[in-house]
Amino acid sequence: MALQLKSLAFLGGTCIQVAFNDGREGTADLAPWLCGPIFEGLQQADAFQTGRLDRELGTLVWPNGADFAPEFLREKLNVAA
Repeated sequence: MALQLKSLAFLGGTCIQVAFNDGREGTADLAPWLCGPIFEGLQQADAFQTGRLDRELGTLVWPNGADFAPEFLREKLNVAA
């Protein structure tokens, strides 16, 4: 089974709350990884929050073509113990 996002919520700024199809859930602040030409425009909260869950790809994507692999997002999670 390929890892995919099941749900996505924007928490403000560059923080997201996600759940994966393997049952893992948590939050992540993606600010440290918004570097390089495709991500720089997403450093502002209003631009960042134009992202959406692409159910076909199973991950977070933005209108400018930027995305993060689900494996990357899972690695960056802060999970409550």
